[in-house]
Amino acid sequence: MNTQSVSLLAAGATLSASARAADQAAVAELVTRIKSTDDTVRGPAWQNAGPYGAPAVGPLAEVMTDPHFEIARSARRAIERIVRHAGRPGAETERRAVAAELVKLLGHASPSVRKHALWMLSEIGEDPAVEPMAALLADPDVREDARCALERIPGAAATAALKKAMTTAPEAFKYALAHSLRVRGEKVEGYPSQKRVPTKPTKVRAG
Repeated sequence: MNTQSVSLLAAGATLSASARAADQAAVAELVTRIKSTDDTVRGPAWQNAGPYGAPAVGPLAEVMTDPHFEIARSARRAIERIVRHAGRPGAETERRAVAAELVKLLGHASPSVRKHALWMLSEIGEDPAVEPMAALLADPDVREDARCALERIPGAAATAALKKAMTTAPEAFKYALAHSLRVRGEKVEGYPSQKRVPTKPTKVRAG
């Protein structure tokens, strides 16, 4: 490798490091504004969070557990803005990066964070997100959210995950899984829709 190539590589590495530092500084500033108790500071922060992208997802998720309701809600809304910005046409690389950060949140200690990550993945997730999402079908705190989110993910992988869950899920949860499979066009024997089960005495039979 000649001297010019080495210099170009070094310059590229320096620029990359500078860009990462700039991203971190921008995200830190965003989080500071989101955590403000001043509505006039916090509101514009979450409303304009979309372009901050993947680097902001994790830090914002931590703010979702803030005891101040409006601060926690603003962090959640900021993540929603990021997801919708990343889901715009032509932003495939950005979308995948944000989805990857959301997948990391599926293991978060807070059920509310796990639930929000599931619903956000239902908007931009693809096959790589299916397996970690499906793992939460066994989590009593969030399995209903996981089911609904998987129901919205296109492709055979999500259908297969719902089918697999039918083999091990608690009996009561199988009715909901069967509903999701039917929504996706699959035929499921047994486990009729609970919407057809009367809540008052009637001569009409469910089935």
